Amino acid sequence: MNVFHRLDATLKLPQEEAMLVASVRALARDQIAPRAGHYDRSGEFPHDNVSAINALGLNAMFIPEANGGAQMSYAAYLECVREISKACASTGVIWATNFHAIKPVIDFGTDEQKKRWLPVMLGGGLASLTITEASAGSDATGMKTEFRPDGDDIVINGGKTFITNGAHADLYLLFGKWSAIADAKSAISVLVVEKGTPGLTVVREEDKMGLRASSTAALAFDNCRVARANLLGSPGEGLKILLASLNRSRPSVAAHALGIARAAFEDAVGYINERRQSGRKIVEFQGIQFMLADMATDLAMCEAWLWHVARLVDAGAADFGVEASMLKMRASDLAMRIATDAVQLYGGYGYCKDYRVERLMRDAKITQIWEGTNQIHRQFIGRSFVKK
Repeated sequence: MNVFHRLDATLKLPQEEAMLVASVRALARDQIAPRAGHYDRSGEFPHDNVSAINALGLNAMFIPEANGGAQMSYAAYLECVREISKACASTGVIWATNFHAIKPVIDFGTDEQKKRWLPVMLGGGLASLTITEASAGSDATGMKTEFRPDGDDIVINGGKTFITNGAHADLYLLFGKWSAIADAKSAISVLVVEKGTPGLTVVREEDKMGLRASSTAALAFDNCRVARANLLGSPGEGLKILLASLNRSRPSVAAHALGIARAAFEDAVGYINERRQSGRKIVEFQGIQFMLADMATDLAMCEAWLWHVARLVDAGAADFGVEASMLKMRASDLAMRIATDAVQLYGGYGYCKDYRVERLMRDAKITQIWEGTNQIHRQFIGRSFVKK
């Protein structure tokens, strides 16, 4: 048993959760991973993988029992994200986005809203967290999408870009600005737009470096009209809801990154134990062992922090923003480094698409960019130590 098996064993999940995680791990290994290369090459949306996930009823694990779900711990959710992402990073982010987008409905929605939208997710629906605009990336307060009240309706005008699940979502958790509120931050509001709503158009899907099977779309809202009953909370409460959402989605991004990192590390270890140079296994060279030691140590420490943050959330912590930023920043930087080092250890073969490490290196890069660039997270973490 190596250090990572021992680290995984420290995650003490209740029996029901452990059984589900084992099922997800088997699904990821036996069905999702074998299809990952094809979906990366073709850029097709992985409907087979999503159907397999839905067959396990995974969306139910973050929906409360009172709403028909089978809610499990945040730690169990993060472990599922990591295992699916290890097999196929595109599929991992597709499923994780369901949690990112629907959790605010669970936390801030009315009973009537939950009755309308949570059954969509329990039935295998897809959701989309719809925030980013061309002029509003890491600083979401710069968004310009407008929500204009009109009697019992809200009229939406604007556009969004880089929206995960954008072309396939059944529900869009959409952030914009309430037209009657002048202050940029105070105007931020949030509502749910359902698939097929007139005025909602998928403008295009991006042709990306990595995560090629994950739909990343640009959306347009042209006099898109929804009922005021679709508003989550009150006008102007969007920033509070947004920050609460990001605090829980950033550890999820870290789990996604660590799935990529673990896959790259395991592939590299397997390869250097087989490949020989000058009559010796590559792993027997001291320089290679030093690389391996750094990769393994940093990965183990980062995964330990992942479970620390998971325990904070499961214990009901209200203030864990800095810990979440530390985790997202370090996990994503590490995923990029380990994937790059894995390509290096494979030599010329690592640069070829015949080997998974090439794909993992491309998949890893986005984790340093989305959910706040790592430069933004470093600034946030450093600023937290300024004495007031």
